Amino acid sequence: MSAETEPIVKTDEQKVNGDDEKPLNKNSTEDVSDGDDDEEEGAPTAEAGTSKKKKKKRKPKKKNKGNTSGATQQTSPPRVPLDQLFPSQNFPVGEECDYRDENLYRTTDEEKRALDRMNNDYLTEYRKGAEVHRQVRQWAQGWIKPGMSLTEIAEGIEDSVRALTGHDGLSEGDSLIGGMGFPTGLSINNCAAHYTPNAGNKMILQQGDVMKVDFGVHVNGRIVDSAFTVAFDPVYDPLLAAVKDATYTGIKEAGIDVRMSDIGAAIQEVMESYEVELNGQTHQVKPIRNLNGHNINQYQIHGGKSVPIVKGGDQTKMEEGETFAIETFGSTGKGYVRDDLEVSHYAKNLDAPNIALRLSSAKNILNVITKNFGTLPFCRRYLDRLGQDKYLLGLNNLVSSGIVEAYPPLCDIKGSYTAQYEHTILLRPNCKEVVSKGTDY
Repeated sequence: MSAETEPIVKTDEQKVNGDDEKPLNKNSTEDVSDGDDDEEEGAPTAEAGTSKKKKKKRKPKKKNKGNTSGATQQTSPPRVPLDQLFPSQNFPVGEECDYRDENLYRTTDEEKRALDRMNNDYLTEYRKGAEVHRQVRQWAQGWIKPGMSLTEIAEGIEDSVRALTGHDGLSEGDSLIGGMGFPTGLSINNCAAHYTPNAGNKMILQQGDVMKVDFGVHVNGRIVDSAFTVAFDPVYDPLLAAVKDATYTGIKEAGIDVRMSDIGAAIQEVMESYEVELNGQTHQVKPIRNLNGHNINQYQIHGGKSVPIVKGGDQTKMEEGETFAIETFGSTGKGYVRDDLEVSHYAKNLDAPNIALRLSSAKNILNVITKNFGTLPFCRRYLDRLGQDKYLLGLNNLVSSGIVEAYPPLCDIKGSYTAQYEHTILLRPNCKEVVSKGTDY
């Protein structure tokens, strides 16, 4: 996907589907004279009328760089907190889709509509997180360029998310209120998922790379998980189109009482209908069969249910009130990934065993994780910015004890290229909401 130019960010009560409503107040932030600093030119002075008026030198007003208080439009990079842009807390609604077949009645059923109205608080939290994700990613799509380091890209996205949620995560427990819901994955070429730079990483994004940008935003543990793919060479366009089409097929098929196996079969059929030609060879786009979508619980990125992207026998059904990340991965390689490269992603297990830890470093880092992330995913850079050092031995001890789960990078065969698109959907009582949907994808 080619990097897009920076869009204008819509503000309060504008829906993401492109409604042409006017935003709150778009007063220019340029300096405007209030007229008190200077006398009107040509006016007589208090001296004799024959003397000429001396012009006063206008003192230039100092611009307070970095101060976004009072701003009514988003900045570049994004730094205006979302609560300032949406003082009424009326955040844009995602794309609402009616249920189909035997669940079509839910659209107009008064009982279901009343039940939906009772969910206003959690919907507001999801929609706030989704709008943060939209504003940050739309800026990032125009900002990311070849020659940038992965560390610069990751920190640019994460600093923007923290600014917009209003939580920098540096004080104890602040990251649990809002901020990053999933570390910024920047997985390149044959690496499909779970790669983010650790300290000292020198990797540079190249013109011919295909990079998956996967990050999550959370507000009060309501995680919005969404991903897109960046490619600068149009030769990869069919690969990206295949995966985007497959993801939207999964979203279309998803719904209350729908079996996971039916969603996977529909995704596979669409993705495998695409081909991409690279270096004179034609490759069928293959779904990566051991990567799945998943349901999301509060403060838990993987809730226990999986949404396959190939046909299979999983008869598990989606249920009312659940939240799902519908994500698909396509590859020009084997369509199968293995653990590879250095681990960067971690998360404390929800049902972590109560084990007596012998290593003091393990006890210390577990305390830091619990107080700052809880069960939210994190990466090593997040521990670094909290001032932690020499923690790797203790962290590995927590992994081997089953208290913390490590998520290593997942890679197809070398020389292959992979792409990813992902959205978060809410299975509300009366409709399906693609809460992370934007004008970009």
